[in-house]
Amino acid sequence: MYKIIVASFIGLSLAGCATARDERMAQGAMLGGAGGAIIGGVSSGNAGGALVGGVAGAAVGAMGADMTRPRGTTQRCYFSETQQREICRSRY
Repeated sequence: MYKIIVASFIGLSLAGCATARDERMAQGAMLGGAGGAIIGGVSSGNAGGALVGGVAGAAVGAMGADMTRPRGTTQRCYFSETQQREICRSRY
């Protein structure tokens, strides 16, 4: 029980250090892994196919999420006197 608590604490500590890129890749891996497991399980009819499909889907999902992330954005902000608020615009 002690090992589970320590492992959970370490995992939660590292999860607090995640950047937006890490979170996007993790979400892509989860979606890809779930889809790959379903496809692998249905096409092969056994748990081994689901495992292989899940691993392959997670890898492809993480890479796809990283490759499609927005890059090179610069943000310019200014205060609008007419709207009485700060307005920010992003440029790619």
